[in-house]
Amino acid sequence: MDDSRYQSLNRRQLLTAAAAGTAAMVAGPAMALPRSSVPGWDEQVDVLVAGSGAAGTCAAIEARRAGASVRLLESLAVPGGSSSLSGGVVYAGGGTSLQRALKVEDSPEAMFNYLLRTGSAPAPREKIQLYCEQSPEHFDWLVAQGVRYSEKMTTAKGLPLGDESLYYSGSELAWPAREHAAPAPRGHVPGVPGMNGGRSMMQVLLGQLRKLGVEPQTGVEVDRLIVEADGRVAGAVVTQDGQRKYLRARRGLVLACGGFIHNTAMLEQYAPQLARCSVPWGGAGDLGQGINMGIGVGAAAVRMHEGFAIAPIYPPEEAIAGILVNAAGQRFVAEDAYHAVIGHSIAYQQQGRAYLITDQSSSYSHPQDNFPLVAQSSSIGGIAGQLKLPAGALQNSVAYYNRYAGKGLDPLFNKARGYVRPLQGPPYKAWDISVDRAFFPAHTFGGLATSIDGAVINSFGDPIPGLFAAGRNTAGIPTAPYLASGLSVGDATFFGRRAGIAAARAA
Repeated sequence: MDDSRYQSLNRRQLLTAAAAGTAAMVAGPAMALPRSSVPGWDEQVDVLVAGSGAAGTCAAIEARRAGASVRLLESLAVPGGSSSLSGGVVYAGGGTSLQRALKVEDSPEAMFNYLLRTGSAPAPREKIQLYCEQSPEHFDWLVAQGVRYSEKMTTAKGLPLGDESLYYSGSELAWPAREHAAPAPRGHVPGVPGMNGGRSMMQVLLGQLRKLGVEPQTGVEVDRLIVEADGRVAGAVVTQDGQRKYLRARRGLVLACGGFIHNTAMLEQYAPQLARCSVPWGGAGDLGQGINMGIGVGAAAVRMHEGFAIAPIYPPEEAIAGILVNAAGQRFVAEDAYHAVIGHSIAYQQQGRAYLITDQSSSYSHPQDNFPLVAQSSSIGGIAGQLKLPAGALQNSVAYYNRYAGKGLDPLFNKARGYVRPLQGPPYKAWDISVDRAFFPAHTFGGLATSIDGAVINSFGDPIPGLFAAGRNTAGIPTAPYLASGLSVGDATFFGRRAGIAAARAA
């Protein structure tokens, strides 16, 4: 036996290679295929990218500009991924050109403190620090691609529906975040009316890719990774028009296939709290295939239980003057918090059940179908009775809240003064904000472990040669609770770029 090919391998790489070979004998489309089983390559390219969302497209752009030949594969009929369905918000700060043009003061340190100190532990500190430091440059890169932003800002809560391009997209102004870091608007959204920012951004990025001579290949399913005997990822098995093909990636393969919100079995296994949410939010291709393929070659998958769960009680903002209570009739979160922070509290900490209690002035003034109206009465006691809450609990919660709200105070959660006023004036109403009764979108954040350059890391902490990943295929800077709109797209575009460059430069 010729053992020269193993001389440069360490023990962990040998074990990873052995695991990959063993996995290939296990039934399942995500298990790796040994290179020795490939009859021949149908096509060879320097960098192969699986997935055409923001992460995959940015990876392909940068790999091509780095001099590599590139193929971008998409399983669906239309490229763009979940990014094209989003608002197109990129969370950026530290003094971006748009912030400076609008006289907004911000620093990388303030942005870092907000994300690290307000988020969950353990946060991906190294990735967050790098993203904050290079955020201004990354925003300029997006502008250079042709993504258009208007020099307009809004202080209204929620995604702008006009052409404003800068807003507070998270809980920067809410307590305790406003005490951890100087608040600054960091939600950068393309200046197009309506929720069309994601589609607009992806049209620009895909257009840039085509100018570089790379046409996304749609209707191509990436089924399995192909590994050499030493554990290096050499390519992929794909299905196109019902035919199996073997594609070689000479330098690197980038997994950018999205999360797994549409894979019920994976949700129930890894993120049961998200499985209960009423609206799986993401493209139809978010089936976890990229994550499973990575696991099939020994990759570590981390924070698989995390994701966002959104309870959009606003707009309109008058509803924030109401109070949110759990199944015990007690407040549990500040109502002016970012709606994903509220949603996280409900889904992960309140067993999925919650109610919004409003009075005459805080009730929705227009018909809305996000939340069902489940109780209405001339008294708080009447509301409590209809909801069958513990005796006296809701009345005590409202009495305590009103005692201080009359002074403009909220000692329990420090809701901003502009939203604090007593609940008084019937009719009182209760809206069901439970995960299975309300409009409750959810998406996954867990995925493959990667370095800051997108190299996929195995369970021993070593990079898997030839394999890179980005976007929701990975566990990036978005954590639970989700702190701001735009962190996911910002992470996908920024680290997608780095993964593409690293793949193109791989030996």
